[in-house]
Amino acid sequence: LYNDRLQHKEQKTIKTLVLTPTRELAIQIDESFAAYGRHTGLKHLVIFGGVSQNPQVDALRRGVDILVATPGRLLDLVNQRFVNLDHVKILILDEADRMLDMGFVHDVKRIIAKIPSKRQTLFFSATMPKEIQHLADSILHKPERVEVTPVSSTAETIQQELYYVGKNDKRLLLNHILKDKGIETALVFTRTKHGADKVVKDLNKAGITAEAIHGNKSQNARQRALNNFKARTTRVLVATDIAARGIDIDELTHVINFELPNIPETYVHRIGRTGRAGSSGIAFSFCDEEEKEFLKDIHKLIARNIPVNEEHPYPLPELTPQQRILEKIKAEANKGGGGRGGAPR
Repeated sequence: LYNDRLQHKEQKTIKTLVLTPTRELAIQIDESFAAYGRHTGLKHLVIFGGVSQNPQVDALRRGVDILVATPGRLLDLVNQRFVNLDHVKILILDEADRMLDMGFVHDVKRIIAKIPSKRQTLFFSATMPKEIQHLADSILHKPERVEVTPVSSTAETIQQELYYVGKNDKRLLLNHILKDKGIETALVFTRTKHGADKVVKDLNKAGITAEAIHGNKSQNARQRALNNFKARTTRVLVATDIAARGIDIDELTHVINFELPNIPETYVHRIGRTGRAGSSGIAFSFCDEEEKEFLKDIHKLIARNIPVNEEHPYPLPELTPQQRILEKIKAEANKGGGGRGGAPR
């Protein structure tokens, strides 16, 4: 790409297109281009929805070599003829499985149809469900396949603890844990947007600074919350899985699963936010009666049982046999009804 730029200095056309599912990940990738390509002279731009398109259009008119984009905004600008993909030589799809979760696969296919078939394609995915495998087969030609550490691996540097707690007592347990001033910052995961907002409301009411990031928040609100968390003016960041994808937080010591994910691999991704680069980290997970089925799947995936912490004031109450049957039915319904992405985020 750099050599091509030297040979065609007068041409300002998009040669590389990077597609990502979230705004946060798009920004992170663009920042990486800025750092690694500082002395190459290659122009890069990131575009995403939730903000005015005018500055993005102005930058496109000046010409870029590398475009990082979310599918929705890119299609909008293509349809308005602000983006020309006729000269793309390298296509990169990042977090392809999340593209599927967020319903972007059809948009991605429409975008690919506008790109020259003669190109280099790089396809990245944390998991490979059938739908993603079909997409890969349809756009890749005799690909080289590279697999890194299996998703079932959890870092040895992460101390994992499990808390059995009643569903209605989780907020009390979270407040109890956060009374420990040694927890300077914590990333808390919920399965839904509504759940994230409720946790933030409860924490703020308890005098604990907290903000949420999820799909219903504007880009500015999400970026502001993330910046506040990184600056440690906000102590707790509450996130849904999709919104947290692509977020890189240095020296994060605590991850708290307020709700267990219904996809076991997601547990590994969540707690992997801490304990990075050889640093130690702590992951607390709350489990109510309905979530015990999710916990079984997590234990099976990571091939170990998470140590249980019973030293807390909100133990899970014992259920009658009839209640156990009802809870199991609820858990199975939640597990089967949410698809790969679980409840709406």
